[in-house]
Amino acid sequence: MIAAVVLAGDAALAQPVADTAAAAPVPDKGDTAWVMISAILVMMMTLPGLALFYGGLVRSRNVLSVLMQVLATFCVMAILWVVFGYSLAFTGAATAGDAGPLTPFIGGLSKAFMAGVNPGTVAESFSAGVFIPEYAFVIFQMAFACIAPSLIVGATAERMKFSAILAFVVIWFVFSYLPMAHMVWWWGGPSAHDAPSGYLFGHGALDFAGGTVIHINAGVAGLVAALVAGPRIGWGKELMAPHNLTFTLIGGCLLWIGWFGFNAGSNLEANGLTALAILNTAVATAAAALAWSFGEWIMRGHPSLLGGVSGAVAGLVGITPAAGFVGPMGAIAIGLVAGLACMWVVVTLKSRIGIDDSLDVFGIHGVGGIVGAILTGVFAAPSLGGSGVFDYAANAVADFDMGHQVYVQTLGVAICIAWSGVVSFVAIHLVRAVIGLRVATADERQGLDLTTHGENAYN
Repeated sequence: MIAAVVLAGDAALAQPVADTAAAAPVPDKGDTAWVMISAILVMMMTLPGLALFYGGLVRSRNVLSVLMQVLATFCVMAILWVVFGYSLAFTGAATAGDAGPLTPFIGGLSKAFMAGVNPGTVAESFSAGVFIPEYAFVIFQMAFACIAPSLIVGATAERMKFSAILAFVVIWFVFSYLPMAHMVWWWGGPSAHDAPSGYLFGHGALDFAGGTVIHINAGVAGLVAALVAGPRIGWGKELMAPHNLTFTLIGGCLLWIGWFGFNAGSNLEANGLTALAILNTAVATAAAALAWSFGEWIMRGHPSLLGGVSGAVAGLVGITPAAGFVGPMGAIAIGLVAGLACMWVVVTLKSRIGIDDSLDVFGIHGVGGIVGAILTGVFAAPSLGGSGVFDYAANAVADFDMGHQVYVQTLGVAICIAWSGVVSFVAIHLVRAVIGLRVATADERQGLDLTTHGENAYN
């Protein structure tokens, strides 16, 4: 339930609220400033945060290839977002009579190339009558659209062609990210709460900042791509240790700081709920980092820096769908479970299933997203310190049914896994047939930095 607030269609996002200029909605400058700062923080998560986090985890001969893949993916997605992505994710029928069979699953092209969007158009926040400029919402959602595909490149690091990576993430963005964003986040806003909405939003699925749309979605795509691409040469036989954990720590910490904009910015306002999301993001991440570290200490006899920063990212992922729905104690519980679950998948299960998910995209983002999404249905309960679910029709918090909410959350997880899995499977096979997935064996052994990009990270 992030920011889909803006549309039940063109009439809902920048709908004419009055015939006279005097009655036109005036965006709140404080809320506007917070959303734009949050968007910048989220963009920092990708560049340089995710790039450094991933770059430090690969071998020195491949660090530039990963940095370039993240950079190029960010740039491509930013362009696609303003050309047609925003329109497909956040437009649709304004009334039930206008809705068609695809309305709950994907938007239209009425705002392609930013048609109809200008400095005067507005988007409603989660409070009736509170607005921000539509451009601010476009920018904030663009940052999300850029980081989601960028997460995927870590799953196939050190072996896939640069052209194949770009082709795959573009197809996935169009057919998986945009429909999931529409299904989970698109609705009419408080002033048109009874208008058509996305499929999962209409079912009551809670996703404050992207547990399904971004993390499970990208995690499943990464798993499928890694499976089809096959393992790196020497995987399981040769040492493939991270070449620079200092980079990884810096990148991980940039992700953590940027995540405050990611989660708290998703409220679209600067108020008490925003502060709660910041607090939850801090304590859940701390709990997960400690859980992974102490779990590794018990299992392996040492708490590693790599484990600690991986646990922190697992906690960030876990709290993402729950950030504005649970209390601090619930956030800590989610962080602990996410940290331990992701540690077990990465440390134990990964080697058993034999899929070379190079930088543990599914093990951290996929698993952490699943844990967080389902536990949101538990800890959103007011009896456990959560905020419950607000009923806009009654203008009050509705009676909370934990069993039903967990079912709805699980439904959202299952649909996301299936949707992303099918799209990713088709996309990766299409790319393999047209372009080919792997670089030559000799190029992979020499390193992608030199063979693909013609340069070395260290001279």
